[in-house]
Formats: sequence, structure tokens, C-alpha cells
Amino acid sequence: MIGFIGEYESTVDAKGRFLLPSGFKKQLPEADNALFVLNRGFEKCLTLYPIQSWEPLYKDISLLNDFDPKVRDFRRYFLNGATQIELDSAGRLLLPKNLMEYASLGKDIVLVSAVNKIEIWDKNKYQQFFDAMTPEAYSKLANEVMNKKEDSNS
Repeated sequence: MIGFIGEYESTVDAKGRFLLPSGFKKQLPEADNALFVLNRGFEKCLTLYPIQSWEPLYKDISLLNDFDPKVRDFRRYFLNGATQIELDSAGRLLLPKNLMEYASLGKDIVLVSAVNKIEIWDKNKYQQFFDAMTPEAYSKLANEVMNKKEDSNS
């Protein structure tokens, strides 16, 4: 299983390319470490899946009941914009314009670990996200989320 740790800043050039931080490159498995799927995130960010993380997720989605209208809606929204990309010889990834617009990415971006994937945020929007959360609200959220985990293991 792939697992990422870290938060790195990068810049997007005029062609929409950015350098994948070496801290994340070192955490990728040796085989197929240049192939990714880039997708819209649930928030206004992008999600970068190494192909090893994308394939099991895609398989699960493909097995959902196509006769269920909620499944069709979910697939349309989730897969809309999903794009296979790969590292170029300089270690850069090219962001499609439509996905950059969705996430309102400017020149300065932040790449953050999200367990088996990487989120790509506009630097200012990422800072606003954290500025909006008080330590008390974060503590309450952590308690709610982690208690649900414990409840499901019981």
C-alpha cells in the first residue's frame, strides 16, 4: 500500500507544469512511479493518485450497480475530468487547464499527503482552509472522526 506523508510547496509554470517534490517522489514505489491519475477533489483542490492507488478505486467504482441513478450520478461527477498524466524527463507533471480552473490554481501551489494520494491546492486557498479552523473545532472534529473509527471496529 502506498502511503504519503508531508506537505510541499511548488510553483506552476506558464505551461501548467509543476515539479513533483522529491519528498513525494521518494515515497513512490520504484515500479510505475511516473504514472498518475489527476482528478477533481471533493473540495476545490485536485487529487493526484499514483496509478497503484487509482486502479483498485476504479475497479470498485466499475463494480457499482449501473441501474442505480445515484451510482450513475456519482460516476459522472467523480470521473469527470479524471486524466492520466505522467512525469516528464525533468520530473514535472502537466496540469490540464480545465482542472486548474476547477481548483482555481495560481502560480503557487501546495501538495499535501492524503494517505494514498496527494492533494494539490492553491497556496492561498489552502491557507484559508486552515485559518478557518480553530484549535477547538479541530479537536472536536478529531474526536468525532476517530470515535467513529473505534465504533466501526467494535
